Amino acid sequence: MTEQALRKMIAAGESTRQEFKSWVKCKDYRQRKELAVKSAVALANTKGGVLLFGVEDDGTITGCPKSDPQALMEAIYDMTRPSLFTEIEPVETSDGVVLVVSVEKSNSHVATTGGIYYRRLGNVTKPDYPANDVYSPADNPDFSAKIVEGATESDIDLLEVYRLKEKLRIRDAGSALPDLADTTFLDNLNLIRMDKDEVRVTVAGLLFVGKAASIARLLPQAEVIYLHYSDEAQTEYDNRMDMQEPVISILDKLTERIRTYNRLTNVQVGLFRLEVYDFSEAVFQEALLNALAHRSYEDMAPVYVKHYPTKIVIENPGGFPGDINESNIITHQSIPRNKLIAMTLQHLKYVQRSGQGVDIMFQSMLTEGKPYPEYASTANSVRLTLRSTMENQNFVRFIAETQDKRSKMFTLSELMILHYLREHQKITLKQAAKTIQETDDNAHKVLNALRDEGLLELNGKTYMLSLKVYETVKTDVAYVQDKTVSQIQAKDRILEYLKHKPSITNQKAQELCGYTKDQAYRILRKLVEEGKIEVKGAGRGRRYCLKENQR
Repeated sequence: MTEQALRKMIAAGESTRQEFKSWVKCKDYRQRKELAVKSAVALANTKGGVLLFGVEDDGTITGCPKSDPQALMEAIYDMTRPSLFTEIEPVETSDGVVLVVSVEKSNSHVATTGGIYYRRLGNVTKPDYPANDVYSPADNPDFSAKIVEGATESDIDLLEVYRLKEKLRIRDAGSALPDLADTTFLDNLNLIRMDKDEVRVTVAGLLFVGKAASIARLLPQAEVIYLHYSDEAQTEYDNRMDMQEPVISILDKLTERIRTYNRLTNVQVGLFRLEVYDFSEAVFQEALLNALAHRSYEDMAPVYVKHYPTKIVIENPGGFPGDINESNIITHQSIPRNKLIAMTLQHLKYVQRSGQGVDIMFQSMLTEGKPYPEYASTANSVRLTLRSTMENQNFVRFIAETQDKRSKMFTLSELMILHYLREHQKITLKQAAKTIQETDDNAHKVLNALRDEGLLELNGKTYMLSLKVYETVKTDVAYVQDKTVSQIQAKDRILEYLKHKPSITNQKAQELCGYTKDQAYRILRKLVEEGKIEVKGAGRGRRYCLKENQR
């Protein structure tokens, strides 16, 4: 397109099929992406058309400095459902580069990945509400982004809005969101949508800032039931709380309840004491927020929090989404069932980023010497168990001291391998890959990194904790015992093999015991010295046979 043709288009002004957007007035690239997505969705849902990025509302060209058309095309594709294919042509003008974004009319209704629809109304873009975009079991990219039929502005608890703003001020002092007017604040978080002068409340909006009575009336399944048991074997609870309240209010109440029963264990680490509670508040909060963000709100069952002396069990309706399961939950890309809820928690700084909660729980539990979080699922529910028992104080001390010396935290993969070896003495490459839910190559890198730090050593083709780690976590005697047991097992395997075969080579011993060439040679030489086998031949023809008195 020529500059002359572009200026002719601009002179025609904004219309149903043409929209202007300023590039330089956007505070960052994220805002530019959001504007491009919103405009592309609106044009696709109307008659198609063009977005002229780098043009002010009055038609003045201010340009798009440092723009990347390819990245913008990919952003529009990634942030729309169904994904939109667009064409972007940068047009050079004397006043700067204008990005001409061409959008074709879509045959199906297009939404942002947050579940929001737009249309062009004359020369402006307005929210659009398809017939099925209300609270109902109808299919939608994000159930929590649906409009709650029957909810009005009067169902919003302004005190809860104030609380959210004050909590955000504390959690993110640099955020400008708390300074916005209430309606603008909620609109920016997509908790409400403005339809002319009418406020329409989303499912996520009702769950975060709705009045308790409104939640009970409009979303009765959005309930959390807390049950406390004073004995593990008890089937009857001694304390109960039923909550149909905003998400953060529920989080605060349950955190306070857990705190009431939490016991403290002090672990001496050098000159300092490490305080370890039965249940880490950070871990419990991550677990609860995960349940509330990932539960199915189309299922009428509540979320249960069952609190026992040595464990907390959280049960939520709705199985794992997609192909996530217990064996890949750490490394699988997050698939939030309720994306707007997850994004709101992220914007309010209750989670660092969507999908990171599982990693945080595992890492914190292992650092404190606790068992892994235990997941169990059916097609209709997920159960998470958090146990309080500190399995080994020496392991906790070792982790704390080593992290202090190396001036960095262990990765989750490193912690999982160290935890496995504390329990099982040795680990193979295949076992390591399965344990950390990674490929063999990635597991090999983690094992070698720990070996380079002197925390692991290679014994044949298996890895075990090094002597210095044994002295901290177990004892030097246990190290000798475990290493000796490994050598005894190798000798027994060779002797058992020779009972059925006339001879064995170094290569066969390597295969049999999982040893390197040198390790196989040393173990064969020890058997020769012990008088159990003898050497026949030399060089490549060397082989080892049972002595007559051993047959």
